[in-house]
Amino acid sequence: MAEPSGIGDSIPLDDPGLDNTAGEEFLQEVFQILLEEGVRKSTDVTQKVCDWKEPLELRELLDLELRSDGEGRERLLQRCRDVLRLSVRTGHPRFFNQLFSGLDHHALAGRFLTETLNTSPYTYEVAPVLVLMEEQVLAKLRELVGWSSGDGIFAPGGSMSNMLAMNVARFRRFPESRSRGNWDLPRLALFASQESHYSIQKGAAFLGIGMDNVHLVRTDERGKMIPEELEKEIQRVKAEGSEPLFVCATSGTTVLGAFDPLDAIADVCARHGLWLHVDGPSNPAVPPARADSVTWNPHKLLMVGLQCSAFLLRDSSGLLQRCHGVGASYLFQRDKFYDVSLDTGDKSPQCGRRADGLKLWILWKAVGSRGLGRRVERAFAATRYLLEQVKRREGFQLVMEPEFLNLCFWFIPPSLRGQESSPEFWDKLGKVAPAIKEKMIRRGSMMVGYQPQGSRVNFFRQIVTNPAVTRQDLDFFLDEIQELGWDL
Repeated sequence: MAEPSGIGDSIPLDDPGLDNTAGEEFLQEVFQILLEEGVRKSTDVTQKVCDWKEPLELRELLDLELRSDGEGRERLLQRCRDVLRLSVRTGHPRFFNQLFSGLDHHALAGRFLTETLNTSPYTYEVAPVLVLMEEQVLAKLRELVGWSSGDGIFAPGGSMSNMLAMNVARFRRFPESRSRGNWDLPRLALFASQESHYSIQKGAAFLGIGMDNVHLVRTDERGKMIPEELEKEIQRVKAEGSEPLFVCATSGTTVLGAFDPLDAIADVCARHGLWLHVDGPSNPAVPPARADSVTWNPHKLLMVGLQCSAFLLRDSSGLLQRCHGVGASYLFQRDKFYDVSLDTGDKSPQCGRRADGLKLWILWKAVGSRGLGRRVERAFAATRYLLEQVKRREGFQLVMEPEFLNLCFWFIPPSLRGQESSPEFWDKLGKVAPAIKEKMIRRGSMMVGYQPQGSRVNFFRQIVTNPAVTRQDLDFFLDEIQELGWDL
């Protein structure tokens, strides 16, 4: 045995190094702060969505410096209050800024359980309950997609789920790439629509395929991939000497909420022997049963809480394990006393993993499939109501009729009305949404996203996923935009 270095020689080991009693007292007080600031105020419509501070002021308020000595309990409790008070309240009924919003108490309880357990569901021996829960939740999600069998794993976000799909597709076609890398593979070609999520391009860069080899297929006026254009792109890259590999179709694009025509795209993929992945980030409303893999993010429309992203695979031959598994002997011993097929960690390129299936399992147990379905129906009802109001109100102009929950529109201030034929109209209109958003954030009244898209200048994108949102909140939303933009 090597000689000890002397570090820690003077530390007595007779008693524990943590004061559990003081720690529990601290947690009791933190739980009260969480309930008051993080739950009650976060979901209280009379509170601000955010208490906006400029970065310099916020740094001073938070006192972010880390020092040699620790701080007392009261100071730490105030730190906890400050974190909650000065952060954006994403559970607020008037937070519409992202595809995730709202706070579900059952799912939050699941997140508390996950953090308290502090384990990784890579082996049954350290996470027996969580491994079995994950197995059940993934099977249920596959069933909703339309598969009676298959495989899957939870990943840290939809972007990583999409990257897993690309990696598995490459491995299935070129299993030698796992050991030899890309150097002796043909130039691979990936296909996605012009409205697809940017993670497809990031994934190509991350995997060494290269962003230049992602071919963005033309979309129609509603943002849907055109299957005939996909066919043309495949033929073109073949003629250039590339090897078509993978097509990503989207069920609910990020901005317009468009659904690519999955059956027609599946026909194209079948003709050319290509892997079909469906990125259904909020909810693959059209069951993509003909796909090879699916990304589904229950942390969005189902309001499970960040993060909860499932990568679902139709293949049931162990492809996911063969693609990513290394069989580390300190984790995945083959001579364990239980069924080692329950050690699922090698299906993922991660080692440590959060048990993201637990909060979805708790929520599903609490409300059932019918309850989850009613949440989706309520979201559509809210979008329909808002659509009717936008059409009735002067100054509000739809970008297009919504196909999903994405309601996209411009607000035209009185100063620009009647000037649509002016050459400066669209340039001026493109500055309206950013100006209104700055006002609402500084006021703390609400948050909503905006963006340009193609030749269209900045417009608002409103998505209701929070079942706490009422008709009054939706009326307030339009009233607030009108008030903040009136004098622009």
